[in-house]
Amino acid sequence: MARKKRSFLIVPLIIAVCSLVGGVYGPRVEVAAAASEDEIKASLKTFTRIYNAVEQNFADPLDPGKTVYKGAIPGMLRTLDPHSNFFDPRDFQLLREDQKGHYFGVGMTVAPRNHKTIVIAPFTGSPAYKAGIRPGDVIMTVNGKPTDNLNTTEVADLLKGPRGTQVEIVVEREGSREPITFLVTRDEISRKSVQDGFWVRPGVAYIEIDSFNETTSTELEENLRRLGFDSIQALVLDLRDNPGGLLNEGVAVADKFLAKDQVIVSHRGRASAEKPYVARRGNRGYEFPIVVLVNRYSASAAEIVAGALQDHDRGWILGENTFGKGLVQTVYPLLENTGLALTTAKYYTPSGRLIQRDYSNTSFFDYYNHKNLEEKNPLDVKMTDSGRTVYGGGGISPDEKYETPKFNQFQMRLGRYTFFNFTTRYFGENDVKITKTWRPDDALIEKFRQYLHQEKVEFTEAEFTENLDWVRRGLLREMAVSAFGVEDARRIEVETDPIVDVAIDAIPKAKALLENAKRIVAQRTAAP
Repeated sequence: MARKKRSFLIVPLIIAVCSLVGGVYGPRVEVAAAASEDEIKASLKTFTRIYNAVEQNFADPLDPGKTVYKGAIPGMLRTLDPHSNFFDPRDFQLLREDQKGHYFGVGMTVAPRNHKTIVIAPFTGSPAYKAGIRPGDVIMTVNGKPTDNLNTTEVADLLKGPRGTQVEIVVEREGSREPITFLVTRDEISRKSVQDGFWVRPGVAYIEIDSFNETTSTELEENLRRLGFDSIQALVLDLRDNPGGLLNEGVAVADKFLAKDQVIVSHRGRASAEKPYVARRGNRGYEFPIVVLVNRYSASAAEIVAGALQDHDRGWILGENTFGKGLVQTVYPLLENTGLALTTAKYYTPSGRLIQRDYSNTSFFDYYNHKNLEEKNPLDVKMTDSGRTVYGGGGISPDEKYETPKFNQFQMRLGRYTFFNFTTRYFGENDVKITKTWRPDDALIEKFRQYLHQEKVEFTEAEFTENLDWVRRGLLREMAVSAFGVEDARRIEVETDPIVDVAIDAIPKAKALLENAKRIVAQRTAAP
């Protein structure tokens, strides 16, 4: 009876999804809409017959949620494009949390290691941080429930809860003979999409945008005001690994750097007329040079910002070709707390180029793991404000390429967790007190070398010497997280990141680009 009752809930959900797909596009052509409706009804009858046959005759009991949420609906969407997506109740909740930029819990990142859940790092200032939970702590129980057979998502769900409620967390810690119990009061955990900006050189500000949620443009404005608009002589804007997010927030971010009334982006789809977005407020005369850092994982709204700054010659783009996502999804809430992200339009940069990569003749796996960073559409050729040639069809191509060095064999054998595990043990066995100007000395390097031998990591002395600077940076990063927290560790990592030095050296290029564009546009406007 329970299975049949669940089936009655599943079928209306499928009908709602199919109707939604027809409803979005159908009203434009009445005859086509009627024909499509008949086809949908016939398809639903076929699906129902197949589903009933599977439910009655499959060798094992059927899980309707799995067959429909994980099978039928995603299968239908995969025939459309790589970015239309269905969210089950859990995924839809996470999507809304990401868009809002906050949730209620204890505030820490956890990950699976050796069939256990370990703490990667508590967020600075979070309840977990204040309680004294450390990176490397192994979570044994949450409110008395063992975590051995739970995945990290399930453990994270146990840690979340209403604001002001308490959760008991029992951890195992390196160097401690007995488990440690923490009673942590849950609070609102803000997921900052804009990390705190700081000065990387006198007058040169660095700001990193991780994603675009409902508070991104406000967070950016707060950072610019805190640093001081009049004090900023140049800006390094880091959009690396930014997967995008809300379109209107990408527009609002670009608005802060462009001149009033300049076009930021436009989009159009089969069911929607072309809609341009322009800078409503503009940069208010603050035209400091901008160097924008991007890589192959900068996507969507991040590409809108990078594309707008590039097309108007407002920023010097440094790094790799971006991901190449030029499709706009509209999110529709559905039954049973599920949701649908459906591609409803394509967006175009100010010059008119479509940066979406071709996905028609490749698998979605190859599409998401693309290796051809030189891809472009030779037929989609446009010009920036100053007349520079730019192409569509392959993301945003940087003005200056910088390829992040690939791991060599020694670095791949170590990986990041080697530094993490060493740091956890070192802090567990020693009363460590370091300052923010501390750097790994020769004694610590030797301890790390001995640790590698103990863990039977194979390497030669020549390899170790060749990678000594890389080892120092890895130790500095992980030990700073344990000693000072994620925020300070991030700042140290940025200050030792080679691409940041390249970006600082590129500031004169960004300045010359902007001045040249202004001169050319002025000449073009003045011409009879």
